[in-house]
Amino acid sequence: MDTLISARRVVIGPHGQVLADGAVLVRNGVIADTGPRHEVESRAPAHTLRHDYPDGTLLPGLVDAHVHLVLDAGPDPVAALREADDATVAKGIAERALGLLNAGVTTVRDLGDRNGLAMEFRDAVRAGRLPGPRVLAAGTPVTGPGGHCWFLGGEVSGEDAARALVRRNVEQGTDLIKVMATGGGITKGGPPIWAPQFTAEELRIIVQEAASAGLPVAAHAHGTAGIVAAVEAGVSTIEHCTWIDQDGFRLLDDVVDEIAARGIGVCPAASPDWRGFAERFGRERAEEMFGGIRRMRERGVRLLTGTDAGVSRAVFDDFVSSLEFFAHLGCTSQEIVDLATCEAAEALGLGKVTGRLLPGLRADLLVVDGDPLSDLQALRRVRLVMADGLVYA
Repeated sequence: MDTLISARRVVIGPHGQVLADGAVLVRNGVIADTGPRHEVESRAPAHTLRHDYPDGTLLPGLVDAHVHLVLDAGPDPVAALREADDATVAKGIAERALGLLNAGVTTVRDLGDRNGLAMEFRDAVRAGRLPGPRVLAAGTPVTGPGGHCWFLGGEVSGEDAARALVRRNVEQGTDLIKVMATGGGITKGGPPIWAPQFTAEELRIIVQEAASAGLPVAAHAHGTAGIVAAVEAGVSTIEHCTWIDQDGFRLLDDVVDEIAARGIGVCPAASPDWRGFAERFGRERAEEMFGGIRRMRERGVRLLTGTDAGVSRAVFDDFVSSLEFFAHLGCTSQEIVDLATCEAAEALGLGKVTGRLLPGLRADLLVVDGDPLSDLQALRRVRLVMADGLVYA
């Protein structure tokens, strides 16, 4: 049955493109019509199912470009994962996905899987067997021996081993490749967060192998040297990109300009607990780190919305707190809504699939009370969530 959703405001695209008293008609999971309510109503078939929100705002579903569905966001998510069998982890993935949906997130990019469990969940959602957002799955991340997230099974040493892991991921049906270009914070006993794990040439080989299968590469990179190597290698996105050096922070303006010129996306992966992180890390040091992200934005780097959901305190059901980080950088509410919808979709290669409320795109949308283009907190007041044409909330 067709479904017609109307609202006081319909955000159809970027830069505040809003229809007053508008509506969207959904047919077979696809947006069939968008326009003023009375016009869409006149074109809708008889007995169309209705959802009317005269005081609400209808907008595209949100995009979280950095999650870890296998992790539980608890005090020690790595230990919890290592102690759990695959059936337990799979059950947790399904539960965490509901938290994402309830927050209005209809598309996620999963950047660290174990045994293909996130891919199995992705396929179950696609087949309609389980509720959940659209998942872009990276499969097993490529890391060095004993490197960041080695416990996910992606340790490689040398160019041949790196190629083999990329090919295995491709054969298993991943949507992209994830590589740990530097150390990371959650891997006890691993390399320092600033330390490179691969040379630029090794990263280039990983990018080339992925490109031969038509897949982008997301590079986890905190350290300056790892960021430089990732840019030289031609990755599609850089995750975190905090410019940490052995002795502090070292942002290189010429490299930032190269990131912008190449169209490489940067996902800060700001946890919903980013304020708590600043307190624990030290306010002055945190502001220096945040200032690097702000500087990249000012120099034209494309930023992606993402939460790092799954690591400790990065919960799956509080996307808005993560979006508030962008307000801290100086973005307006309207700019943040664009970042979390059409711009994120474009950056992930999904611009012709989702991110706007236009005919022909998949029906990923949500309705909230109030106007999120002027008050970001309106995104907390979710009234309806539709993902791929199915209503979940």
